[in-house]
Amino acid sequence: MRRPAGSHGATRCAAVGSALSSVLLLTSCGLSLPPPAGASASESQAQGSTTAAASPSATTPPGSPASEGPSAGWKTFTTTNGGLSFDYPAGWTVNDPGGALAGDFVDVLNAAGKPMAGLRTNIVTGAECLDKTPYEVYDSAPMVALAEGGGGDGGVPRYVFESRGEDTDAVATQSTIAAYGITMVPEEPGDTACPMFHLFLWPPSGAFFGGTYNPESNQTPGDPSLPYLEKAKLYASTPEYRDVRTMITSLRPAGSAAG
Repeated sequence: MRRPAGSHGATRCAAVGSALSSVLLLTSCGLSLPPPAGASASESQAQGSTTAAASPSATTPPGSPASEGPSAGWKTFTTTNGGLSFDYPAGWTVNDPGGALAGDFVDVLNAAGKPMAGLRTNIVTGAECLDKTPYEVYDSAPMVALAEGGGGDGGVPRYVFESRGEDTDAVATQSTIAAYGITMVPEEPGDTACPMFHLFLWPPSGAFFGGTYNPESNQTPGDPSLPYLEKAKLYASTPEYRDVRTMITSLRPAGSAAG
């Protein structure tokens, strides 16, 4: 399955806007997001509002990688400013510095303390397609709630798990990376695509909710020596991926029901 937008290393990410915007675009290039000033990834747990919730209903089409639904026992997290909510597994942890930066700077860790996704808001969006590379889409779904919440005047955002590049190394390289997140970029036909752009419109500017696939953090079955992209495909069929997908696709304006 071939399709849309993305970037990493050799394909060159180009952001128009603030330094934080550039950091977020580079995250889709396979770089990790740094913690906000004065806070580490292990500090400041869940200063936003967290409530218990039933397992969210899956928005996955039948036959997709996540069609079996999430694991049982979920909670709901609402950002400090009360703008956005998402559901996450009860055994996972949400770290929220609570106003350390302008906008939200939230990290989600699994039960083993491995990073699964980051949520950032107040990001200036904008990018240029400087180069195209081979790409693949493993999973995709529309996120209508974000458009209805006032953040999609440029179209309906999409959840996507995709890759760029074709290196056969067992680990991500400068030119080959896979990532999951929310994008405003429409699906693109053909065998090559622009750099990953995992940002979506959200007042007052834009936002990011996703992560880079890392076999050392994301639980992946199979031989560790397999090519990185083969492991990404395997990850798309795991229970952990279903939880990641369900969590990210549950993102919605606070006060709205889960999809």
